[in-house]
Amino acid sequence: MGQPVMQFQILAKNPAQAAEFYAKLFGWTVEANNALGYRTIDTGSPAGIQGGIWPAPPEGQNMVQLFVAVPDVSAASGAAAESGGTVIIPPQTLPDGDEMAVILDPLGIPFGLMKMRTG
Repeated sequence: MGQPVMQFQILAKNPAQAAEFYAKLFGWTVEANNALGYRTIDTGSPAGIQGGIWPAPPEGQNMVQLFVAVPDVSAASGAAAESGGTVIIPPQTLPDGDEMAVILDPLGIPFGLMKMRTG
Protein backbone atom coordinates (compact mmCIF):
# COMPACT_ATOMS: atom_id res chain seq x y z
CA MET A 1 0.00 0.00 0.00
CA GLY A 2 1.26 3.48 -0.86
CA GLN A 3 1.29 6.54 1.34
CA PRO A 4 -1.55 8.81 0.20
CA VAL A 5 -1.98 12.54 0.64
CA MET A 6 -4.62 12.54 3.33
CA GLN A 7 -5.19 16.19 4.14
CA PHE A 8 -4.44 19.68 2.92
CA GLN A 9 -3.78 22.69 5.11
CA ILE A 10 -4.04 26.34 4.17
CA LEU A 11 -1.64 28.53 6.12
CA ALA A 12 -3.00 32.06 6.05
CA LYS A 13 -1.97 35.39 7.55
CA ASN A 14 -5.71 36.02 8.02
CA PRO A 15 -7.36 32.62 8.71
CA ALA A 16 -10.83 34.12 9.21
CA GLN A 17 -10.70 35.82 5.81
CA ALA A 18 -9.46 32.62 4.15
CA ALA A 19 -12.23 30.58 5.81
CA GLU A 20 -14.89 33.05 4.68
CA PHE A 21 -13.55 33.13 1.10
CA TYR A 22 -13.40 29.34 0.61
CA ALA A 23 -16.71 28.72 2.37
CA LYS A 24 -18.44 31.24 0.12
CA LEU A 25 -16.66 30.21 -3.09
CA PHE A 26 -16.97 26.43 -2.78
CA GLY A 27 -19.68 25.95 -0.16
CA TRP A 28 -17.20 24.34 2.23
CA THR A 29 -18.09 24.08 5.92
CA VAL A 30 -15.41 25.53 8.18
CA GLU A 31 -15.44 25.12 11.96
CA ALA A 32 -12.95 25.53 14.80
CA ASN A 33 -14.56 23.35 17.45
CA ASN A 34 -11.42 21.51 18.64
CA ALA A 35 -8.70 21.77 21.29
CA LEU A 36 -6.36 23.89 19.12
CA GLY A 37 -8.95 26.17 17.52
CA TYR A 38 -7.84 24.73 14.16
CA ARG A 39 -10.30 25.58 11.41
CA THR A 40 -11.30 22.24 9.90
CA ILE A 41 -12.69 22.19 6.37
CA ASP A 42 -15.36 19.77 5.23
CA THR A 43 -15.56 20.02 1.45
CA GLY A 44 -18.87 18.14 1.47
CA SER A 45 -17.54 15.45 -0.86
CA PRO A 46 -16.30 11.95 0.00
CA ALA A 47 -14.39 11.92 -3.30
CA GLY A 48 -11.60 14.24 -2.16
CA ILE A 49 -9.43 14.91 0.85
CA GLN A 50 -10.50 17.25 3.63
CA GLY A 51 -8.42 20.06 5.05
CA GLY A 52 -7.99 22.89 7.45
CA ILE A 53 -6.79 26.44 7.95
CA TRP A 54 -4.04 27.45 10.36
CA PRO A 55 -2.49 30.89 11.03
CA ALA A 56 0.77 31.49 9.17
CA PRO A 57 3.54 32.59 11.55
CA PRO A 58 4.60 36.26 11.37
CA GLU A 59 7.72 35.37 9.36
CA GLY A 60 5.79 32.88 7.19
CA GLN A 61 3.74 33.24 4.06
CA ASN A 62 0.31 32.23 2.79
CA MET A 63 0.49 28.76 1.26
CA VAL A 64 -1.06 25.33 0.90
CA GLN A 65 0.60 22.35 2.54
CA LEU A 66 -0.06 18.64 1.98
CA PHE A 67 -0.02 15.96 4.68
CA VAL A 68 1.04 12.44 3.74
CA ALA A 69 -0.13 9.37 5.70
CA VAL A 70 2.74 7.36 7.18
CA PRO A 71 2.70 4.37 9.54
CA ASP A 72 5.42 5.86 11.80
CA VAL A 73 5.92 9.65 11.97
CA SER A 74 9.27 9.44 13.80
CA ALA A 75 10.71 6.91 11.34
CA ALA A 76 9.48 8.89 8.32
CA SER A 77 10.93 12.12 9.78
CA GLY A 78 14.28 10.41 10.25
CA ALA A 79 14.20 9.03 6.71
CA ALA A 80 13.37 12.49 5.36
CA ALA A 81 16.35 14.01 7.21
CA GLU A 82 18.64 11.23 5.94
CA SER A 83 17.42 11.94 2.40
CA GLY A 84 18.30 15.65 2.52
CA GLY A 85 15.14 17.10 4.09
CA THR A 86 14.96 19.22 7.23
CA VAL A 87 12.60 18.53 10.11
CA ILE A 88 11.06 21.92 10.99
CA ILE A 89 8.35 20.68 13.37
CA PRO A 90 9.50 17.49 15.08
CA PRO A 91 7.19 14.51 15.55
CA GLN A 92 4.52 15.22 18.13
CA THR A 93 1.17 13.95 19.32
CA LEU A 94 -1.74 16.39 18.95
CA PRO A 95 -4.49 16.77 21.59
CA ASP A 96 -6.83 14.53 19.56
CA GLY A 97 -4.23 11.74 19.47
CA ASP A 98 -3.08 12.18 15.86
CA GLU A 99 0.69 12.34 15.29
CA MET A 100 2.37 14.81 12.93
CA ALA A 101 5.62 16.43 11.86
CA VAL A 102 6.51 19.01 9.21
CA ILE A 103 9.45 18.60 6.85
CA LEU A 104 11.17 20.87 4.33
CA ASP A 105 12.20 18.93 1.26
CA PRO A 106 15.63 19.65 -0.30
CA LEU A 107 14.02 22.37 -2.47
CA GLY A 108 12.54 24.13 0.57
CA ILE A 109 8.95 22.97 0.02
CA PRO A 110 7.20 22.14 3.31
CA PHE A 111 4.97 19.10 3.72
CA GLY A 112 3.48 17.26 6.66
CA LEU A 113 3.65 13.68 7.86
CA MET A 114 0.57 12.38 9.65
CA LYS A 115 -0.58 9.27 11.45
CA MET A 116 -4.21 9.32 12.48
CA ARG A 117 -5.07 7.86 15.87
CA THR A 118 -6.85 4.56 15.83
CA GLY A 119 -9.98 3.79 17.78
